[in-house]
Amino acid sequence: MQNTLLQTSTRLARVMAILVLTPMMMAACGHKGDDKKAKTDSTGKDTQTTAVADAPAPPQVDLTPVDTAAYNRKLLFLAHNDSSSKFLVHRDYPVPGAILPFKRIVAYYGNFYSKNMGVLGQYPPDEMLAKLKETCKQWEKADLATPVQPALHYICVTAQGAPGKDGKYRARMPFKQIDSALHLAARIHAIVFLDVQVGFSNVQSEIPLLEKYLSMPNVHLGIDPEFSMKTGKRPGTVIGTMDAEDVNFCSEYLARLVKANHLPPKIFIVHRFTKNMLTNAQNIRLHPEVQFVLDMDGWGPVSLKTDSYRMWVANYPVQFTGFKLFYKNDVRKPRGVNMKETQMMTPAQVLALKPSPIYIQYQ
Repeated sequence: MQNTLLQTSTRLARVMAILVLTPMMMAACGHKGDDKKAKTDSTGKDTQTTAVADAPAPPQVDLTPVDTAAYNRKLLFLAHNDSSSKFLVHRDYPVPGAILPFKRIVAYYGNFYSKNMGVLGQYPPDEMLAKLKETCKQWEKADLATPVQPALHYICVTAQGAPGKDGKYRARMPFKQIDSALHLAARIHAIVFLDVQVGFSNVQSEIPLLEKYLSMPNVHLGIDPEFSMKTGKRPGTVIGTMDAEDVNFCSEYLARLVKANHLPPKIFIVHRFTKNMLTNAQNIRLHPEVQFVLDMDGWGPVSLKTDSYRMWVANYPVQFTGFKLFYKNDVRKPRGVNMKETQMMTPAQVLALKPSPIYIQYQ
């Protein structure tokens, strides 16, 4: 209980990490201008088509069939060879071209407009990419059996402390910023995740606007229930929530894109660090076209992070697990906490978790 209360109190302080846009930045946001034109579909609803000529050409599609025996061995390896683990519940095998569980994804997270939201906005591009490459080497050294796939995890829809013109408490980044993420990723053969914080909006409205990017083989999706404000409270004042219904909409949307465009499976990240962030998790539906990762998104002392992982991720073995590390927040020293508890966890410490996370994110 003490850990849960500490987790909640420290995470609510994360309001300072919400992207606060200046009027000049706001003018550049909204998926509009030279990036977008609106049109009306047959139902009368607004849709968007996106010119992505400024984005780099997508990489060649790899549709290597899944080696099912190797897949099974890798899951057992991640479960620390415990054949009774709930993590090993049999699922349908993914369609050809799957990254997981054959590679561990190591991602840098953030937004280019903000130094407070993560590594992507904190360092100049060359320095950030060099730092990511060095971090990937550390993970490869810690687990020689698992190659590392670098990734940029870009928050393309950010929660806001102010309502904005439409009252949705979220800002959509201009598509040229997504193009920048794709160009940077291409330099180190990284994949890209587009992360969505819906505010007072919803995934049903936000995800389809990203279709041109999500139709690329190297672009994947993340959603953050922390900033889904179904309670009507302003982002950052309380922890938000999403339901399995929201998750299933995203998964089914991604599955359709994979089928329509003959793509490898999409990787779908859902962040979680409390029970109520994700309601009815037992009703989440899986698809061979989508690789689902439940990511432990909390920060704080080591014992708090590992407890949260066991409670809200490992105990809900939807498919794969992820773990988030914070360069700044993990080393803060809350009152009454031992100094050893405020060190950012090492790859070896994270790998010791059961199951070992296959997706690692740094903020």
